Amino acid sequence: MKRLLPIISFAAFLLFFFTTVTWAQERISVSGKVTDASDGESLIGVTVQLKGSTTGVTTDVNGAYSISVPATGTLVFTYLGYTSQEIPVNNRPQINVSLKQSTEMLEQVVVVGYGVQRKSDVTGSVSRVKGEDIAREPVLSATQAIQGKVAGVQIISSGAPNSLPTVRVRGTGTMLAGANPLYVVDGVITDDIRNINSSDIVSMDILKDASATAIYGMRAANGVLLITTKKGKSGAMVIEYNATAGYKQASNLVNMAGANQYAGYVNEANVFYGTGDVLITPQLLESGANTDWYDAVLKTGFQQNQNLSLSGGSEKTTYFFSAGFLSDEGIIETNNFNRLTLRSNNEYNVNDKLKFSTLASYSRFNVREVNLNAFNVAYRAAPYVASKVGDLYGNTSLSNNVGNPLLDLEKNNDQGIGNRIQGSFALDYKPITWLALRSSFGIDVDFYKNTSYAYRYLNTGDNNVFITAGGNQIRNNSGLGITNNNNSRWVWDNTATASKIFGDHSFSLLVGTTAERSKFNSLNGFRVGVPENKDQWYLEAGSPLGASNISTGDMSTRNSYISRLNYSYASKYLLTATFRADGTSRFPSDNRWGYFPSVGLGWNIINEGFMKEQKFFTALKLRGSYGEVGNDQIPTSIYLPLATINQPYIFNGTEFLGISFDQLPDRNIKWETTKEYDLGLDFGFLNNKLTGEIDYYHKKTENALIPIVIPAILGDADNQFITNAANFLNTGVEFGINWNTKVGTNWSYTIGANVAYNKNEITGLSGGQPLFDGVVNGQPTTFSDNKQPIGSFFILQADGIFQNAAEIAASAQKDAKPGDLRYKDLDGNGTIGSEDRAHSGSYQPKMTFGLNGNVTFKSFDLNISTYGTAGGKIYNGKKAARADSRDNIETDVAKNRWTPNNPGNEVPRANLNPLLASTYFLENGDFFRINNLTLGYALPASFLSKYKIQKVRAFVAAQNLATITGYSGFTPEITSGSPLNGGIESSIYPTTRTFTFGVNVGF
Repeated sequence: MKRLLPIISFAAFLLFFFTTVTWAQERISVSGKVTDASDGESLIGVTVQLKGSTTGVTTDVNGAYSISVPATGTLVFTYLGYTSQEIPVNNRPQINVSLKQSTEMLEQVVVVGYGVQRKSDVTGSVSRVKGEDIAREPVLSATQAIQGKVAGVQIISSGAPNSLPTVRVRGTGTMLAGANPLYVVDGVITDDIRNINSSDIVSMDILKDASATAIYGMRAANGVLLITTKKGKSGAMVIEYNATAGYKQASNLVNMAGANQYAGYVNEANVFYGTGDVLITPQLLESGANTDWYDAVLKTGFQQNQNLSLSGGSEKTTYFFSAGFLSDEGIIETNNFNRLTLRSNNEYNVNDKLKFSTLASYSRFNVREVNLNAFNVAYRAAPYVASKVGDLYGNTSLSNNVGNPLLDLEKNNDQGIGNRIQGSFALDYKPITWLALRSSFGIDVDFYKNTSYAYRYLNTGDNNVFITAGGNQIRNNSGLGITNNNNSRWVWDNTATASKIFGDHSFSLLVGTTAERSKFNSLNGFRVGVPENKDQWYLEAGSPLGASNISTGDMSTRNSYISRLNYSYASKYLLTATFRADGTSRFPSDNRWGYFPSVGLGWNIINEGFMKEQKFFTALKLRGSYGEVGNDQIPTSIYLPLATINQPYIFNGTEFLGISFDQLPDRNIKWETTKEYDLGLDFGFLNNKLTGEIDYYHKKTENALIPIVIPAILGDADNQFITNAANFLNTGVEFGINWNTKVGTNWSYTIGANVAYNKNEITGLSGGQPLFDGVVNGQPTTFSDNKQPIGSFFILQADGIFQNAAEIAASAQKDAKPGDLRYKDLDGNGTIGSEDRAHSGSYQPKMTFGLNGNVTFKSFDLNISTYGTAGGKIYNGKKAARADSRDNIETDVAKNRWTPNNPGNEVPRANLNPLLASTYFLENGDFFRINNLTLGYALPASFLSKYKIQKVRAFVAAQNLATITGYSGFTPEITSGSPLNGGIESSIYPTTRTFTFGVNVGF
């Protein structure tokens, strides 16, 4: 706490100073709201100043202001991009103002955490995506809709309903402590925004550099996404209805060998290179089946999304209520998802000094999950076996050691039901015009129940082609597993903000505290022999034999002190200084507190005197910043020795029960700390028709937690010891540019492009050992080591194919056969082994980019958004994982394999066994995709006014319309559960293409 005394003392001095100046003369209180004259939208950050004095305030997030001035004074309202207004007070306590735009581009205001700032005053790297751009795309989560719209933000999404997209802001900066960003929804901290209806979002502000994120301290190491939802406005009730309906399908499938191709490949491999037997006999092909297993397990799924909102209010009270329903059948058989969302945002102006606000949302979803292994099995299953005839399933286990994937889907019911409540209650009090006090309490409660039922199915006795279930799929008893998860979090923020303008000097000081508690409980139970009737799916209906019950939980608390000073001189020279002290229960008591400072400087060159005469630039700002943030996203028990009780052991021939410690914890683990430098330039040309920004950043994570290998004699079950033993570095450049203009009276268009380059590197393991991961067929494929990216591929180097015995004799592979892959002997010892593996790139792209545009002609509008990456690698794990000698193969492999008559150098000979992990399976992951294409038509306002309707717009849209890539697998966009093993295509949900029709109606 001693470190906080200078901050608190400085805050007290400023508050005392402001008070002395303000009360030097008697004034009346004037309040009101400032809006845009064209559309009535609230304007945030408008300067309201007493003419001829230094007294002034700025409007808040709702466009409201309150100021104390002489009854005979004059108020001056100024806002960049708008025409200033001077309005006499004339002893009026309330003055509402509408400002008219004076330029083509409205000055942007962004949310920066515990407040808002004009974009021109921001010293950190902050980007904004408007809610209308998010709602335009028919996706399940708002984060999917910002893909390709913000430089330096990589979104990796899956086609699976209810999936959580992977988000990386300026690269990957951790291995174990959580690499996902922090989400803040209307001030409520959360880790997941899948419960939010995209139509309810006003904006999403992305804080990218440490200077911008430092106000969130320990939660902000991976960036912050701030989401603002809609609120009501004073006036008549406004009703809006938005709906889309359409269908989705797999966007890209790999062609697999047909029955005859498959039989030819397998028989050739065994006759010429195996035992000499014909494995796929003519009798097995007599049924004439030629199954496309993807046709068997995939479907065209219907998707709909409907949203209704009501908003309005008076000067005293405003309200916003919305209800949404989303349904997505998915594209894998038996998969489906439904979600209901309700939201109520209300504000109550008790008087001109006190405001009470409530933000509340409820969501409920019901999902039938699918085991993605069924999609993998469809890749391997023999095509000459029928999927299903009548009630009988094809017996794929007669050909290979995989089950029938359709049976797996239909005879397993994995149902999940989730209920989530989010809300916040806030009091805003302005005892004097320049001081704002705020206290808010936010809650996030999540209840999830999963019921997983495995049906009983037996062999019919027919061991030829069709059986109820065969081979490894016979299940003598049904099984029921039930999981109940309860997750809750509350956050209590208390802040004081003092804002003052003295001539050319503008100050804003924020100080406050925040406290948080998270609690998680999970109860799991399992029984066998539960009846098939869903009404009897209770654990007590099953047999106690083999039953299990497991209860787990976790709880953590956080406490923080925050402060931020914003200073501006004549809107030319800008300073933002932030300091946050964070305490967390996730670390040992001696290391619980972390201290995270930041400073940002800005120079608005455009406001200098020497720039007044020029007409070329309309905005030009240079900014630089440095900041530190922490990361405590680890299990709370990671530093505690955990005991397992009732462990049996034998002593002198007698069994006893004892206690064992299965892990060796580090009792002195500490914070991961990210230190980042950022240098940026914001610019605007031609009356802000052309705007853009460019940033360079240097982002280093120190004391990162990683597992290091220890001798087994020390007693750890995994032979690992987790400690602070690594540093990571991300350096990069981001560039974004936007063009916005009108052509005549009928045409207007906008074009936006962004590109980001990032280099990820492990800079020091500090005593730790490099980490293997990414196991495919028992072989690790990734190796994270010094001077390499996290999750770098480390495999043998394929060097073509042996064409003859002479090449084999001169190589390090004396046992090879013509047609086998040739590997480089890197260590020169005459054999191929683990020492011949080499780093071969990483799944992390070196470059991400997006191109977006919108064209309007009269009542028509056309929107397109695209996204792409370059420089990343993908390991074709499906292709590499031929675990059985009779797994199916891809059509290209069957057609182009090496034979004496087709001595190619790309695809090896027919083979029954898994190949070694090598660059043969490593492919270029570059791609460019048209994310969204939307064509809309709005009925003319002159026509609608007759029926008192505000708007009617109809549109058609395509999501994931086309992808250009050289990758031969299902998708180059691979999500991963760990930074150590990303980029391996294995158990994935196929990427989807969606076509929808929609309407937007307003009354």
